[in-house]
Amino acid sequence: MHRAANATVDWKALREDFAILHERVRGRPLLYLDNAATTQKPRHVLDVLRDYYEHSNANVHRGLHELSSRATEAYENARRRVAEYLGAASADEIVFTRGTTEGINLVAQAWGGKFIRAGDVILLTEMEHHSNLVPWQLLAERSGARLRFVPVKDDGTLALDKLDSLLTNEVKLFAFTHVSNSLGTINPVRQLTQKARAVGALTLVDGAQGGGHLPVDVRALGCDFYVISGHKMCAPTGIGALYARAAVLESIPPWQGGGEMIVSVSLEKSVFKKAPHRFEAGTPNIAGAIGLAAAIDYIEEIGREAIFEHDAQLTSYAIERMSELPGMRLLGPAGERGAIVGFVMDAAHPHDLTTFADQQGLALRGGHHCNQPLMRRFRVPGTTRASFYFYNTKEEIDRMIDILRDAVRFFS
Repeated sequence: MHRAANATVDWKALREDFAILHERVRGRPLLYLDNAATTQKPRHVLDVLRDYYEHSNANVHRGLHELSSRATEAYENARRRVAEYLGAASADEIVFTRGTTEGINLVAQAWGGKFIRAGDVILLTEMEHHSNLVPWQLLAERSGARLRFVPVKDDGTLALDKLDSLLTNEVKLFAFTHVSNSLGTINPVRQLTQKARAVGALTLVDGAQGGGHLPVDVRALGCDFYVISGHKMCAPTGIGALYARAAVLESIPPWQGGGEMIVSVSLEKSVFKKAPHRFEAGTPNIAGAIGLAAAIDYIEEIGREAIFEHDAQLTSYAIERMSELPGMRLLGPAGERGAIVGFVMDAAHPHDLTTFADQQGLALRGGHHCNQPLMRRFRVPGTTRASFYFYNTKEEIDRMIDILRDAVRFFS
């Protein structure tokens, strides 16, 4: 891996592992600052995917031939690698999913369908992504449960002083994001899980923006569920993982039925496998799981502490430079935050600003970011969002500032 003699990371050398960063867009060098939506994939991950398809491609668990054995071993090794990465007690606590959204839906439908009843309360926050809101709305409609929400303060942090009045014995689940995808807020996960446990509630943490950016130890955090998306941490799209504490996972009935998740089937009744395999009906995304393990290897070689520190420096620099621009409103906490900066400029609507940036080769994200209630909370139609990862540089931020300054002149 790309380390200098003093054991620090050579961040610019890492960029050479990402061929797409040399792409040109509309005749200009690509400036990719949309990492909260999806990250780019290093050559190592692409090579591992190609090697699997060229040398080991077969279905898992069911075959007695050599290729099936190779594929099964690689797939289950990937499960163990994810477990290590998240600090799970066992690989049996890891269920492969299509991503964060599917992981939350699995919990809402399978666990929620069994344990949530009329009158129960599901506690969420006002900063949740739609994927950690809509599944609970649907569950509440089916079950007669009620939803409560922890408010978000003007500074982008949770109103924790309201928590004791909201987190009562009626609450059966407290689901919240680790890092806000619009504000960059890093929530105090351990504090929240401890308070939930004190009233007998389970906790689910949306780790979409946390899994690839900062150290995660689910046992130290004390959560019952933690979900990640591979494509937000250098892995392929369509793969993710649900961590569930073993005792909880064993209590959940199957979610989907089909091949692979059964022990025996008669015309009238089926006997299901133990977790996690009873939650992986049908042919899984084998290559995706292997690619996720390869991405984890790549990230771990760099070091998540180093990535978090690098991202924090970039974000702080970006906020400092963006404050120079006229008519700029930054959302989110002033202190420590994830590698996300959402902003509104008087010069233009976020959609227009993002379109202008694209003409200059700059990839930003404009809109509500699947956070419509949060946008209404801050009385904005949406924001423009710049989001960073370890392959971004201060020079790229300087280019972004020049482009935004040009936008002010263009729209004025």
